[in-house]
Amino acid sequence: MYGGYERKYTLMHIEPGIVDGAKIALSYGTAAGAFAYTAKISLDTIREDGFAPLVVRSVLTTLLVFSFFEILPHYPVGVSEVHFILGATLFLIFGAAPAAIGLAAGLLLQGALFAPFDLPQYGVNVTTLLVPLFAVSVLANRLIPANTAYKDVSYMQALALSTAYQGGVVAWVAFWAFYGQGFGAENIASVTSFGAAYMLVIVVEPIADLAILAIAKTAHQLSSSKAFHARLYHAAT
Repeated sequence: MYGGYERKYTLMHIEPGIVDGAKIALSYGTAAGAFAYTAKISLDTIREDGFAPLVVRSVLTTLLVFSFFEILPHYPVGVSEVHFILGATLFLIFGAAPAAIGLAAGLLLQGALFAPFDLPQYGVNVTTLLVPLFAVSVLANRLIPANTAYKDVSYMQALALSTAYQGGVVAWVAFWAFYGQGFGAENIASVTSFGAAYMLVIVVEPIADLAILAIAKTAHQLSSSKAFHARLYHAAT
């Protein structure tokens, strides 16, 4: 039970009831901003690679995100649930726009099929997933040299990207929890326990990144495939 809400089998990132009433309106604004930026970078991707590659990559990321929610371990801790979303991995393989579309669409699909009682929180949750992804995109441009393909990133670079994404998720969950429920001792304890549990994801995700990128290195035949971000195999031009 949290704030009068009996926990059901919830699969998204923030518990229903934590942000409600008039306060939920803020999430509509943040989600609209995230969608607007997604549209902008999607247009950039279309100009660079074409419409069909964006569609293919977005379908792939949507299916992967849906699988991450349903198959990978996830468990309730404090104000939310800990998930292995692999946002930085999706960015490295497919690019920012397909990753953003996949996160938003996979989250919506999963909620509509399995957790419709969570859908009112969609603006909260999609903001929590997308804004850290945009931060990863900015960080990657600064951290990874232009002459380095993403398949060749180092563990420290992967760790930095993963930490930025997962840290962003924790920060947004904390923001929504404090915004919705205030700074009472119980709420602070719940946010703290969630943040501490998420450290496990930050440890595991860079290893997953490097393992997946190692597979990409051996699959040279995929280097010309439009299903993957060009930067995965090629240095920036």
